[in-house]
Amino acid sequence: MNPAEKARLSKVRNIGIAAHIDSGKTTVTERVLFYTGRIKAIHEVRGKDSVGAKMDSMDLEREKGITIQSAATFCDWQKQEDGKEETYHINLIDTPGHIDFTIEVERALRVLDGAVMILCAVSGVQSQTITVDRQMKRYNVPRISFINKMDRMGANPWKAVEQINQKLKIPAAAIQIPIGLEDEHEGVVDLIDMKAMYFEGPRGVKVRVVNQVPPTLVELANEKRQALIEKLADVDDEIAELFLEEVEPTNEQIKAAIRRSTIARKFTPVMMGSALADKAIQPMLDAVCEYLPNPADTDNLALDRSQDEKSVKLVPYNSLPFVGLAFKLEENNYGQLTYIRVYQGTLSKGSYLFNSRTGKKVRIPRIVRMHSNEMEDVSEVGAGEICAVFGVDCASGDTFTDGGLPYSMSSMFVPDAVMSLSIKPKRSGDADNFSKAMNRFTREDPTFRVHVDAESEETIISGMGELHLEVYVERLRREYKTDCVTGQPRVAYRETIAHRADFDFLFKRQSGGPGDFARVAGWIEPYEKPGENYYESQVVGGNIPDKFLTACAKGFEAATDKGPLLGHHVIGTKMIINDGATHVTDSSDHAFNLATQMAFRKAFKEAGARSSNPS
Repeated sequence: MNPAEKARLSKVRNIGIAAHIDSGKTTVTERVLFYTGRIKAIHEVRGKDSVGAKMDSMDLEREKGITIQSAATFCDWQKQEDGKEETYHINLIDTPGHIDFTIEVERALRVLDGAVMILCAVSGVQSQTITVDRQMKRYNVPRISFINKMDRMGANPWKAVEQINQKLKIPAAAIQIPIGLEDEHEGVVDLIDMKAMYFEGPRGVKVRVVNQVPPTLVELANEKRQALIEKLADVDDEIAELFLEEVEPTNEQIKAAIRRSTIARKFTPVMMGSALADKAIQPMLDAVCEYLPNPADTDNLALDRSQDEKSVKLVPYNSLPFVGLAFKLEENNYGQLTYIRVYQGTLSKGSYLFNSRTGKKVRIPRIVRMHSNEMEDVSEVGAGEICAVFGVDCASGDTFTDGGLPYSMSSMFVPDAVMSLSIKPKRSGDADNFSKAMNRFTREDPTFRVHVDAESEETIISGMGELHLEVYVERLRREYKTDCVTGQPRVAYRETIAHRADFDFLFKRQSGGPGDFARVAGWIEPYEKPGENYYESQVVGGNIPDKFLTACAKGFEAATDKGPLLGHHVIGTKMIINDGATHVTDSSDHAFNLATQMAFRKAFKEAGARSSNPS
């Protein structure tokens, strides 16, 4: 690797902060910004001064005390290495913890190289922690863990460490122990260097390091250090060899093993502290630099469309052709803002890019780096960085190249909606604003969907839960001055089957002129991917011509869209058509489409049909 590129990238970290709601993600982020000098004063999420945390820039976020949109920022951290200060550049995204805003976590993790998973010292692993863990695994994101709220009554970090191992099934061990718990929480002991750290002065800015462990904690520190080495021996070959030879690894060997196994996603080091009490955030920043990967340490792949979508590794060199991914859209006073992760090459102001999905050439008139809702103009951004651009018409998940590479990147996973509401503006004069808002919200948020019900002709909005939809109704009122009337929330149930059912269905109708004739035979059964459906034709010998088989596939799609039981979406169902018959004059696409739908509905009820809550 080019030494200059290697040196530049070694000091870059793209990280996210993710966790269950109310674990203290935004409070941790606020401390990170303060200690790195990015902000001059700390404001709490639900603080008495009513300013609210820096990263919660929406009025709604500040009022509710929750994060709704993921917010991006950047900062520089001075880390002590071998007696001198090294500057690390950190791009940071604070994500929501509420399940309703899960797409914000999806799109952040899709473009990040590493993450800090925050747990509450009292509650440990909670339901949304499990969701976040699943998302981190989906996008192969290495993580370090931080047990927050060590100053709270009932704090038990060892229960949380055990739950990471047991519930999340990822090997984890503490690299710190707390000095005091609850009201007596003063600092932490570093188990690698065996030093005590106290956080003093206003806002804990002064880190006092004592080169010995407090006498009352020596036994616990030795025990937990040994547990750390044993856990590393399970996941790292070098430590395993030393362990078998009964050789004590050096501090450098332990740190190198933690870094290797964290980047390989075999292990997560666990730190502890209290963001609200300004304790132990600085060592967590050191750990971000020490153990999480830089952009060159991770495998980022694109699909080469000229070679049948073969995977190609992207290399984060500034000198190579440009490849970037638009992972989030946002509208503000200046127009549409598009967040882009640069995977390869350089993005320059005034340059032209090609959208791989549309084939359109677009000019980049303005590049900014975001600090929550504030912007800093820049003329160019290098590989491995995150930025935002104005004046680019695209969709979330679009790939951009310089036009010379036929590459596209896979987008983020978008879960199905779980709840719907009917909605209409109170005043007919607000119809234009209502329509503009719906267009904008659906473009920005792939989990927010709008359609008109064919039967009732009502506008229906669907999303990830009641709070998700409530936030959009409130944003309509505030940002578009449009008051709306909403119907009762409707849960988006799913319909599925329990066992196989065979069918042999003849659709025959005569009505004076040409009639309808179509026979389809086969079976339906549960599909091994419970959230999806599958259709296959196994017809041989031309009993159903290919042109009618296409109509059968469309009939299957229509039947699964509106299930036979209650009209809800069908999931986890497989349909095989293996025989059929046609009529010389009366068979048509229409007849085979309807025959497939009718056969499906009849067999569905015989296959142990049931409806269930969305998972």
